[in-house]
Amino acid sequence: MLKEKLGLNFDFHQASAPLIGLDISSSAVKMVELAETGKGAYRLERYVIEPLPKDAVTDGNISNLEATAETVKRAYKKLGSRFKNVAMALPVAMVITKKIVLPADQREEDMEIQVEAEANQYIPFAMDEVNLDFQIIGPAPSGADEVEVLIAASRKEKVEDRVAVADAAGLKTVIMDVDSYATLEAFGLIAPQLPANGRDQNIAIVDIGAHMMHFYVIRNGQQLFSREQAFGGNQLTQDIQRAFNLSTEEAEAAKRNGGLPDNYEVDVLQPFTETLALEVARALQFFFTSTTHTQVEHILLAGGCALIPGLDEIVAKRTNINTLVANPFSGMGQPAKIRPQQLAADAPMLLIATGLALRRFDP
Repeated sequence: MLKEKLGLNFDFHQASAPLIGLDISSSAVKMVELAETGKGAYRLERYVIEPLPKDAVTDGNISNLEATAETVKRAYKKLGSRFKNVAMALPVAMVITKKIVLPADQREEDMEIQVEAEANQYIPFAMDEVNLDFQIIGPAPSGADEVEVLIAASRKEKVEDRVAVADAAGLKTVIMDVDSYATLEAFGLIAPQLPANGRDQNIAIVDIGAHMMHFYVIRNGQQLFSREQAFGGNQLTQDIQRAFNLSTEEAEAAKRNGGLPDNYEVDVLQPFTETLALEVARALQFFFTSTTHTQVEHILLAGGCALIPGLDEIVAKRTNINTLVANPFSGMGQPAKIRPQQLAADAPMLLIATGLALRRFDP
C-alpha cells in the first residue's frame, strides 16, 4: 500500500512518532489519536468530529481555506491532544494511481528515473505541476526478479491546499495518503469481526458520505475495485426539505436530532433507504461485470448514512449478502470519558481518520 509522501519534502521517518489522523471530508473534520497496547493491538485515546461550514469543502476541494482551517483549529482544541503531527489524505478522485512492474535489483535512484518515465505516459499534466511518488508493493507475479510498484500522482495545488489548512491550524503534516488506502488500513481493525478474519474473501466497503458513495472491493489486503457514485446523506436532507417545507439547516438538524412528523419514516426515510440499497446493488453489478469475480461475501457500511436504523438489513435483503456496520473500535480500549454508545454512533464516520492514525505504527 502507498505509505509515502506523494513527492512532498516531509520527514517521513516521523511516522513512528505520535501523530493524529486528520480527515477533512465535505461535511466535517474528523480526528483520531491511537496508542499501541501490544503487537497489533491499539487503544483509542481520543477523537472528535467537527462539522464544516456549508461549501467550505466542495467535491473534495478546499473552497474556503480560512473557514476550513478554523474548523480544524476548533476540532484540535476539542480533541485535547498535545501532539501536532498529522497524517492527512487526498480524495481518490484527485490521485492518479498505476501499478507497473520493474526489475527487482535496481537502486532506488534508477527506479525513480523509470517511475518518472512511466508516469509521463499516464499523467495528463506537466511533471512540474504534480507531486509524484511510488511504493514497492512486493514481488511481481511474473517472477522473483521483478517487483510490482504503485505509482501515485496528484496536482501540487491539491496537496498544498490541505497542507496549508493544517499549517494555519498550527499543525504539521508529516504524511499525505489517499482516502482509499487509509480506508484499507482501517479495515485491518475490522477484519477480526469476520469469519476467518476475512481471509480469501471478497469484501465490499460502502462509505456513504454527505455527497458521495465510495464503493471498494478488497481481498487479502488488496483493492480489487473502486467506484464513486454521486449519492449521499444530502439527498435525504433534500427529501426532508421538500416533504416538510424546511430550510436546509432545519432539515439537517431534524435529520440528526429527530422531531420530524410521524409520516417521516414511511414517506421519506424508507424510500431513501430503498434507493440507497439499490445503489449498493448497482455498484456490486458494476464490480461483477468489470472483473472476473462473481461473488462478494460481506458488505461493510461506513459513513454517516451507515447508522440509519435497519439499513444493514435492507442492504442485506436487496443483495443477499451478509451486511454489517463498520466499527474499527470494536473491542478496543478507550478512556472512560468516551461514551461507548456515542462512539458506536460515530465509528462508521471515522474509518479514514482511523486508517491515517494507524500510519503512526508503520514500520
